[in-house]
Amino acid sequence: GAMSVDSITDLSDNTSKLLEALQLSHPHELDPRRSLGKKKMLSLNPISWQVPRIVDRCCKHIETHGLQTVGIFRVGSSKKRVQQLREEFDQGLDVFLDERQSVHDVAALLKEFLRDMPDPLIPRELYSPFLSTASMEGPAQLATLQLLLFLLPPCHSDTLHRLLRFLSQVAQHAQSSQGPEGQEIPGNKMTASNLATVFGPNILQRDKPGEKDAVAMNFEDSAAIIVVLQRLIEHHQTLFTVSPEMQLDILRRLFQTDPDVIDYLLRRK
Repeated sequence: GAMSVDSITDLSDNTSKLLEALQLSHPHELDPRRSLGKKKMLSLNPISWQVPRIVDRCCKHIETHGLQTVGIFRVGSSKKRVQQLREEFDQGLDVFLDERQSVHDVAALLKEFLRDMPDPLIPRELYSPFLSTASMEGPAQLATLQLLLFLLPPCHSDTLHRLLRFLSQVAQHAQSSQGPEGQEIPGNKMTASNLATVFGPNILQRDKPGEKDAVAMNFEDSAAIIVVLQRLIEHHQTLFTVSPEMQLDILRRLFQTDPDVIDYLLRRK
């Protein structure tokens, strides 16, 4: 895709570590018994969505079992159980999350994965441009955010889209509602603003965790991060939709410059 590579082994050491996490979606490709002399290429299918298994499994578990859980992402979890789940995913095991796992443990695991990525979901070189949109309003803000999202590598874009779709669903269950028989269904209390407060610092990071020269985040940056992520959650469907006019314009330009890319884009569409 945007990285112009056919396999993980073609990537430089400085390329996003999120690609390495994609290996966890294909445990059979990590067979330790394979010969060192015949190193197997770890394929990156440009047609399928590039979302790490750990992210998709955590989102699906909470969508199934935790949308009505009050204070999801804010209530404490078991560090021991979270560490065990993390180690199982790190080993490339096909981990299935079901009703036996605590929703709070799975929520903590998802936050930890996003927090501890060596390269954040939104690359650090785009940290300042994304934050600059916090002072914008209306259509101009959304148009700028969409153009910035177009700059993300496919794996980052796909994973961010999956996460935002999930967070939007959590926010839709924030308020209490009435069931078909008039019974009250408690809300989870996690509005888009609350979710942005929790996830913002994990997704938008200026410095690497633990860096010696890291400067403490000032109040303005912290507030801007919350505003930006809240907009991404609330408008993710529009932001990740390419208009027919823009798509046609891109295809016309590519037909003149890179006709071979058109086949890839149409298949990915």
